[in-house]
Amino acid sequence: MPLTLMYITNNPEIALIAEKNGVERIWIDLETLGKAERQKNVDSVKSHHTVSDVAKISTLLNRAECMVRINPWNENSAEEIEKVIAAGADRIMLPMWQSFYEADSFLRAVNGRTRTTLLLETKGAVEAADAVLSHPLLDEIHIGLNDLHLSYGLTFMFELLTNGVVEDLCRKFAERGISYGFGGIAKIGGGTLPSAQIIMEHYRLGSTRAILSRSFCNAEEISDIKTFESLFCENMKKLRDYEDFMPYVTARDYAENKLNVDSRVKQIVSDIKEQK
Repeated sequence: MPLTLMYITNNPEIALIAEKNGVERIWIDLETLGKAERQKNVDSVKSHHTVSDVAKISTLLNRAECMVRINPWNENSAEEIEKVIAAGADRIMLPMWQSFYEADSFLRAVNGRTRTTLLLETKGAVEAADAVLSHPLLDEIHIGLNDLHLSYGLTFMFELLTNGVVEDLCRKFAERGISYGFGGIAKIGGGTLPSAQIIMEHYRLGSTRAILSRSFCNAEEISDIKTFESLFCENMKKLRDYEDFMPYVTARDYAENKLNVDSRVKQIVSDIKEQK
């Protein structure tokens, strides 16, 4: 099965283009609490979406889910959850949870009224994972590499692929039969760490979900919607064509790719440290 793909946008035209080209989740991003401060030195997506965008996009989509990332758990979370459910969210994602209590509070607040995703991106969440995996309301988990690598004080987010953190988590999820994914992917041929190598790691580790990163097809840099659609379609075809090759990959191929990933990440980390 190909990866389930997520794309962040509140633009109706772009959302429909993504859906038309096989993106399964259109992501409305309401997270603002603490994000700018946490990621002040990281070139990450910082959206300015609203609950009204949820209503707008959810009524527009035919096949894709409208997925909404709310703010980290706080005293207003229950009210925020009610608003996004009322606006038509098909799935709600909780970021930056630190404990079983926060994950449990979120899952109970939603209470099965819509699908949920726990975005695991803190050391506390890693430590609470065993307990959370037993939760009866748990749908799926996605490992957020950006904030998780900051939580560990690492230099480059894909160090989490080489130091065993992602691999250990994926093994736990698989053993418990929980659907999971991690991080994002650039277009084929792109990425500081080549996207093709990352995709092979998804398949090796049993991941079934991935975010299409901003560099996959950056709407902020393409003003003409027809040009955007053409590039998005081209990049999706290349990605899916590459995935068609995955059933023929051998254990030896995966092992060789893992060595290449380890070597490339080590070099990237070295280069970053030298530049500081």
